[in-house]
Amino acid sequence: MARLPRVVGVVHLPPLPGSARGGPAASMRDVLAAARRDAAAYAEGGADALIVENFGDVPFVKERVGAHVVAAMTLAVAAVREETGLPVGVNVLRNDVLSAVSIAAMAGGSFVRANVYVGATVTDQGLIEGRAEEVQALIRRLGADVAVWADVDVKHAAPLAPRPLGELAEDAVERGLAGAVIVTGRATGQPAADADLRAVRAAVPHTPLYVGSGVTAETVSALLRIADGVIVGTASKMDGIVTNPVSVERVREIVAAARAGAE
Repeated sequence: MARLPRVVGVVHLPPLPGSARGGPAASMRDVLAAARRDAAAYAEGGADALIVENFGDVPFVKERVGAHVVAAMTLAVAAVREETGLPVGVNVLRNDVLSAVSIAAMAGGSFVRANVYVGATVTDQGLIEGRAEEVQALIRRLGADVAVWADVDVKHAAPLAPRPLGELAEDAVERGLAGAVIVTGRATGQPAADADLRAVRAAVPHTPLYVGSGVTAETVSALLRIADGVIVGTASKMDGIVTNPVSVERVREIVAAARAGAE
């Protein structure tokens, strides 16, 4: 990416074909149409980058997703890039970072999000362990210009052995080679704690830091006094409901507030 994006919009994909709530393979046309619609709304609203995730595929697979998910998300990422020309990231839920890297490499993605990158975390899918070495080895093997954005104490989860957030961030960056770190609240749409952001900022002052949940037009300016950027999902949707389409007006409000705070 030419410059560090400040506002990253989340393209929440509807249930993919083959998932618990998904339709047949032919329904992929509708999935791609929804992805293009939301991506275009983010671009029109002024977002700097996008991240595509299989948000509708609940209940999520613990780690490695099926080949049908990889195929569907590769199509979706390619469609979003074609629609907007913006840098695009990939998040394969719950934590299939290897597939995310493969999708990004083949579809022109710029980064991937790793919910659990180092250490071990207890989630609603069970115990998930980080695979930083495998991820970095795959990036090298593919010759891919793909950065890893690693969550620190990710939402909907808890570390197996609690440790200070600063130590977790240092491990992700210094031992896992993460290119950026993400701090979230406890659940989707919940704000990150100011103290958590400051602890991670102090631990890895030279690594890009993103706020990964609960960002609104009212809070973004203050958050960007600590963080380098924000990942916006719920607040960008019509009526603030995560399953609704993206609202251009809401995105514009968030982007305007972010830019005002940077001046």
